[in-house]
Amino acid sequence: MAIAQEQSQDPPPPPAQTFNFDRYTHDDLNFTPDRSWNDYKERLVRAPYEYATRKPGKNFRSQLIAGFNGWLQVPPASLQIITKVVGMLHESSLLIDDVQDSSELRRGFPVAHSIFGVAQTINSANYICYSALQEIQKLNCPKAIAVFADELVNLHRGQGMELHWRDTLTCPTEEDYLEMVGNKTAGLFRLGVKLMQAESPTDMDCVPLVNLIGLIYQIRDDYLNLWSHEYTHNKGMCEDLTEGKFSFPIIHSIRSDPANLELINILKQKTTDVQVKRYAVSYMDGTGSFNYTRAVISTLIERARRTALDIDAGQGKADGVMKILDKMVLETPGSMF
Repeated sequence: MAIAQEQSQDPPPPPAQTFNFDRYTHDDLNFTPDRSWNDYKERLVRAPYEYATRKPGKNFRSQLIAGFNGWLQVPPASLQIITKVVGMLHESSLLIDDVQDSSELRRGFPVAHSIFGVAQTINSANYICYSALQEIQKLNCPKAIAVFADELVNLHRGQGMELHWRDTLTCPTEEDYLEMVGNKTAGLFRLGVKLMQAESPTDMDCVPLVNLIGLIYQIRDDYLNLWSHEYTHNKGMCEDLTEGKFSFPIIHSIRSDPANLELINILKQKTTDVQVKRYAVSYMDGTGSFNYTRAVISTLIERARRTALDIDAGQGKADGVMKILDKMVLETPGSMF
């Protein structure tokens, strides 16, 4: 009886729609966005992106832009646009990365495509990318458009190579890896700095420094992915092993003893087994790969500091960048487990 009463309270179905093909002879069929697009539709398209941005990261890129602005002195209105653009491109690229890597977590939360689906997430990421280009057009700077195009091409070159290595189980050389990072990770950093240089009243060239910071950032990220408890919480334990990714420590370990096929076969399995991951990390530790990675990061940070001082040339405006480099110094290593 209760069930019958509950069913009787359901709203009636909408009435059948009447269709008339004659309306196509006279109706206004101009459905261009400036006439028919609205906030509701905009929210639908942007939903995966907005979901991702509600779980903010560490704002490294905005801090980097602020640090370089100590030298470049970009007008506030232009700087606001550039900061927004870099943030949009970063978040949209993460949406795609998570799909391509079959990730499950991002910043400790389910990835966007696990909620909105792969197709809608990819569309939202692409939509934000082109929306970022519309933002750049507000700078009224032809050079800025060229910077956007060049660095987006570089980013996809880097991503394409990384996916190729993973999907064909091809271990790259260290040089190939550095080129990939220069295109992919450093490319987005470089895009921001190049846009700033295009809007700057100075003629300073900060690209060599931002290239170094891109290398440091990615190599450090690769290290922490395999050695950090915080990364385990936010992205899952040793996610790079599950992805089958040839990260910096993994490349070093494989190439340190090419005759040993254990690690490359673990990558092939894309394992989620905790014990197998523990073994892989222990194996890499035994090949000195984490010590080597720490040494490379330390060396690059010192080189970046020297480069920053050269750019500064005694102006006393390097503090912002120096603070960023200080934060990138690794803590005293303990044991991952």
